[in-house]
Order: sequence, then C-alpha cells, then structure tokens
Amino acid sequence: MLGAGIVSEVFDARGQGLPLFDFALCTDRPGRVRTDVGLPLVVEHGLDRLASADLVIALPWADFRTPPAPAVLAALTAAHERGALVAAHCVGAFALAAAGLLDGRRATTHWRFAGLLAERHPAVTVDPDALYVDEGSVATGAGAAAGFDLCLHLLRREYGATTANAIARDLVLPSHRDGGQAQYLATPVPEDSQDERLSEVLAWAREHLHEPLPVAELARRALMSRRSFARRFAASTGTTPHAWLLGLRLSRAEELLETTDLPVEEIARAVGFGSAAVLRAQFVRRRGVPPRSYRRAFARTVG
Repeated sequence: MLGAGIVSEVFDARGQGLPLFDFALCTDRPGRVRTDVGLPLVVEHGLDRLASADLVIALPWADFRTPPAPAVLAALTAAHERGALVAAHCVGAFALAAAGLLDGRRATTHWRFAGLLAERHPAVTVDPDALYVDEGSVATGAGAAAGFDLCLHLLRREYGATTANAIARDLVLPSHRDGGQAQYLATPVPEDSQDERLSEVLAWAREHLHEPLPVAELARRALMSRRSFARRFAASTGTTPHAWLLGLRLSRAEELLETTDLPVEEIARAVGFGSAAVLRAQFVRRRGVPPRSYRRAFARTVG
C-alpha cells in the first residue's frame, strides 16, 4: 500500500505548470486486490495498459519470493524492448530480475532482501546500500520511503531539477538525495547540541555555496574537530561532507541552468566550482551531458 501511495502522490496531476501525468495502476488480474494493510484496492487496468506507458514501475508484492506470472514478465520485457523506462521500488526489483532485465546491470532493493536477490540472480550486481541505482533504461530503488527518492530522481532526470524540486516541495520532501547515500543508519544518533550545531552549519553551507567550504571550516563552525565532524556528519546523513556538498552544488547548478540565462562561467562561480571547466567535468560525470546541452534540453522548464 505504501508503494502504491508513493507513486500515486509523486505522479499526481498537479497543474500549475507541472507535467500532467497519465497515471494508472495495472495488474494481470484486474479487480479487488488485497493490500498488506488489509484494505482492498480496486485495480481497473490489465497488463495491456503497459503497452503505451513511458514509465513502468514494478511495486512490491507480498509473495515476491515466487516469480510473477509469465504474462507479467512478458509485459515488462515488451515495455523495455519498445523503449519504455522500466523501474522497480523495493522488492519490485525481483520482478525485473525474473524478467532478465537486470542481468549484467547494477541494482538495489530493500537492504533486508539484497542478499536474497544476489543469491537468486547471480548475473545481477546487487548494491545493498544504495538508495537507488539508475542504469539508463532500467532503474531500481530501495525499500519503503526510498521510493520517493527513486521517483524524484526519475523526474529530475526526465524533466529537470525545477520540476522535481517543485513536486518535492509539494510533498514536503528533501528535493534530492544522491543514489549512493546509505539506505539506513546503523546506529541512531541521539538528539543533542551537536546535532543542532550540525543542522545550523548545513543550513549556513546552503547559503554559502559560492565559497570554498572546506571540511575544516565546517567543523570549526560546528565547534568540533575535523574527525568528530566527519563522523557525526556520516552518522546523521549517511554520506560524507564532500559528497553532500558536491550533490548540493550540482543540484543548484541544474536549477540555475534551467531558470536563468546566466553564463555557465558565472553559474560555476555561484555554486562554488570556481570555473566552467570544473563544473563541466562534474556535470558530465553526473548527468552524462555538458551544462550547455542540459540547458537546451530543459529550457522548457524556464519561467
């Protein structure tokens, strides 16, 4: 039920200049489907609805240890072969793996079942820690709330940062979490004054992206040693200060490329990369295209 709720919320028809998605739930046996919370869900559409979908997301199901019906696997394969983006949330990855769509690719799923996925499908490189893995025509996401991260990533990829951020704000969610971020924190971090200082430093860093922001400076502002700061940062965010800043800078660069006419050199300085060459190298590594190509692709989101 959570998976169905996540995708229906993200791809809701909001208007206000945002894309108007044609969203539908499908199953091989339309009708009343009993959910994991005991409430029945009426699914009107059969697998024929997948024939025209640009994006197909396989959701978790209770009996995921048993491969889906052959008709489901055939429909997923057909969607992928005709060029649709096929994704999976949580243990929905088992359906994609059973269809052979993950063979030779990296993938993730809920950390609790990552070992089982790797055991059952040795041709798949399973990353048990990633929030989501994007392999181009196929994408997989971790469990539970990580479904939001996967969906927002796909929106960012296809429609740009402005659209993804607008929908994230509407859902009161973080606008972007990198796919390589840890799925969970092994040890809960107690709420104390260090956490408050860390939150204040992160908020300050967001407002000062144009500055170098070395870890030593962030640690000083948090009143911690560099080692203690790095440890506390990883425990609280699941990533490193460097990776967090890099993701933040690239996300801000995406927004500026979409919503302003600022020269790339000026955008690079505004987000802390220093030069257009550095921004271009990082942008190509993350987005697969240089900044100017990204701007041309998503210019429709401006204004």
